[in-house]
Order: sequence, then C-alpha cells, then structure tokens
Amino acid sequence: MYRAAVTSAQDRPARLTVGVVGAGRVGSVLGAALAAAGHRVTGVSAVSDASLERAARLLPGIPVKEIPDVVAGAELVLLAVPDDALAALVAGLSATRAWQAGQIVVHTSGLHALEVFAPALDQHVLPLALHPAMTFTGTSLDLDRLRECCFGVTAPEQLRAVAEALVLEVGAEPVWIAESDRGAYHLALAHGANHLVTLVSQALDILASTGVDQPDRVLGPLVRAALDNALRGRDAALTGPVARGDLGTVERHVSIAADQPPDVRPAYVAMALATVERAARDRRLREDQARPIAEFLREQQ
Repeated sequence: MYRAAVTSAQDRPARLTVGVVGAGRVGSVLGAALAAAGHRVTGVSAVSDASLERAARLLPGIPVKEIPDVVAGAELVLLAVPDDALAALVAGLSATRAWQAGQIVVHTSGLHALEVFAPALDQHVLPLALHPAMTFTGTSLDLDRLRECCFGVTAPEQLRAVAEALVLEVGAEPVWIAESDRGAYHLALAHGANHLVTLVSQALDILASTGVDQPDRVLGPLVRAALDNALRGRDAALTGPVARGDLGTVERHVSIAADQPPDVRPAYVAMALATVERAARDRRLREDQARPIAEFLREQQ
C-alpha cells in the first residue's frame, strides 16, 4: 500500500467531467474531493432537502439535474446511493441506454463488487468499485479525514491503475479487494464500526442509569485505550472477567443486564460467548475455565 503526494487543484488541469448521482454524505464529499483534485463536476442529483443543502454547500454552483442528465454529461459517473438501491439504478439506466461507451462508472458500495454492473457492460462502460472505509458526516470535515482512510478497490485488472489513481488523487490509500472477497470485506467494516457504536451507546446508557452525569467522561478513556490496544494486538488486548475465567462475575452481569433495555442482555451474552470462544481458541483461557462460562452463556441464549 502506498500514498501519492497531494497537490493542489491549480497544479493540474481538469481531466474528467464528473457526474455525481446521489448527494448524500458520501456522494457530496467525494464529488467535492474530485473537484479539489482537478476534475470538473458537471452535475449532481439530489432530491431531499438535506441532500440539496449538502450539494449547495459542498458543490457550490454545480447544477442539480435529473439522474439521466447527470449521467449524459459526464466522463466519470459516481454512483453514491444505498447498497439496496444500486442494482436497480444500474439496471434502469441500462434499460434506457443512458450509458456512454468508454464512460468510467464508479460505485461507492462496500458490499457490491462488479457484478452489479452486468446490465451496463454491453454499453461498454468501464466499471469500478471504490468504497471509502470511513464514516461520513457530509461536511467539509470529511475532506481532511479522507487523507487518513483507505478505499476498498475492486476493478478489472486493466482498470486497476485508473481506480488506484482516483483514490490517490483524493488523498486516500487504495487497498485491493478481490471480487469474491467484497462481501467479507464489508462485513468486517460493518461489524467493527457499526456494532461498536451500538455497544458503546449501550454502555453509556447503563452508566447514565446509575446516575453518572458524564458517562462519556468515565467510559471514554477505557474505550479509547481498549480500541487502540485491540488494533495493535488483537486478542492479546483482552482484559476483564472472561479473560480471567470469572464465571461468577459473568453470571452477575447477565442478571443485571435483565433489568436494562431489552437489547442489552442478548448483546452482552452474544459478545461474552464470542469472547470466551476466542480466548479458548488461542489458549488464553484453559479449557476448564472456558467450558463452564461457555455452557452458562449458551443456556442464556
């Protein structure tokens, strides 16, 4: 993996006209990043008030158009729509023969690879899957954060250099993901990031229920240290009652969790069971320590 030196838009002539389909948090930011890299955004589609406001803020002066018109006026089309809407969008534009031969078409889905472009291939588009592995706010803050993130890149071998160049131009790092691995790649990101939000939010709610005025102040240093340690050492970072084989503590936690909102107890049981199984697998827990905890937790499911 590597990075290119980032230069200003003034250092490079505009190379491609870009159409942005979907002025959501991702599309509006990536459109602005491509513009800053020297490309020329010629149109954006936006429907909701929020997307119209984002387009006006991040892509000022760029005309808002209907999707077929955005596509018609671009050498590079950025499809930044929800995963479940992507296949229907590609199929619909293909059915109306909206694509142009030689047009670079990029989608930003983490889940989909290149199969979603199948209806458009007879119109000779150049398909790329470029997924930014970050959480977007839909504000200019994201433009700086792009320089710290990776993009999951899936493309035909002959277009690999094009895909990587586009990622490098916005200051990010391309990481090649094989088409067959795209689903597992997206699972890893969703499981690690989205479920972390749920987990931390549950913990904050429990702390707040005890009367702690600033639960984030109490939990924050612990969570940040645990995350940093896990990123560095994976399972070696594990601490707490499961790592110690403390069945009594785990039993007490499950009992207390029953008095919390209904999503807390099953989440605790599932995560504790996954934790004990991982700890046993790499022998951080002896079998005689792991077995009773695992049996208890399975009974609670």
